Amino acid sequence: MFTEPATIDFYRYPPIGTEDWEYGFQTAMVRVLDSVMLTRAMMLDVANAESFESAVELLNGSDYALGSASPGLADIENMLLEKRTETRELFAELMIDERITGLLRAREDFANMRLAVRRLVTERPIGLDYSNDGSVPAEEFEEIFETENYSRFPEYLQEAVEAAVLGYYQNKDIRQIDYAIDKYQAGFNIKSAAKIDSIFLDSLFRTRIDLNNIRTMLRLKMADRDEKELFIDGGFVGIDRLVHGLDVGYEAMGALFYATPYHNVVDNGVNYLNKNKSFLHLEKYCEQHLMGFLKTTNSIASGPQPVIAYFLAKENEIRIVRLLLSCKKNSMDAKTILDRLVE
Repeated sequence: MFTEPATIDFYRYPPIGTEDWEYGFQTAMVRVLDSVMLTRAMMLDVANAESFESAVELLNGSDYALGSASPGLADIENMLLEKRTETRELFAELMIDERITGLLRAREDFANMRLAVRRLVTERPIGLDYSNDGSVPAEEFEEIFETENYSRFPEYLQEAVEAAVLGYYQNKDIRQIDYAIDKYQAGFNIKSAAKIDSIFLDSLFRTRIDLNNIRTMLRLKMADRDEKELFIDGGFVGIDRLVHGLDVGYEAMGALFYATPYHNVVDNGVNYLNKNKSFLHLEKYCEQHLMGFLKTTNSIASGPQPVIAYFLAKENEIRIVRLLLSCKKNSMDAKTILDRLVE
């Protein structure tokens, strides 16, 4: 028997909360924007395009038109960064509760912190090339680290710096920086969702913890490592189930997760992993599960949930376009690309 930290009283997706009619206009706007996002059929056409140029031409009728006849990877990246910035600015404009805007902006702070701490412990220049989409301006990171005046960071980043540096110096393993920040960020997210009193955000963050733990479990298993401390608390699935997954054979993994919402993720991910020694399907089905959860906000007539869901789905679409165009630019075969696309 396994003891889960939170009762799983749902079949596939956790609860998303109730309507908030203060978001009537915002919900209507993202419904319209959602209707013009790339369809799976369009993504398949791009993946199956004969060449990179053909793929670019197919996208010229979408939100991702490049304009240039023969764009390079730098042109693609600049266009996608512009789209991401536009999306984030729109989200900040639509979101009434500034605490939610700040919470999602904190993702960039944690990402910047990972990069800065890695450079600090490896004695490389801290630099200025950080995202400006967080709450701490990019140009301040170098000054803060050089003066070691970490009190200038928000409290959550002060504690994250300490956890990351201590994690690294335990055995000077650079991976411990990411593990420490991941754990701290997950805890910060759960506490923040509770302060905001958002059922949807709580469900979102716990689902993400579960999916990340499943990724960790299978990667540890593939590498024959037994680092149980890398699992993150706070998900719907108990740590003891994940630890047990390190000990059972691949053929038993589906049964082990049968009573959880992630049976399909694990079963498909393991089958592909066994056959191809690749995590492509694991990433695909983790993404598919998360996108499926976001789509449950279609049942909400008005509220912050559809706004957040559109924002995250649009960011995911931008990542998919980057993946598709990079693969086509590098002449990757269509089958490999299709194996990664969400169904």
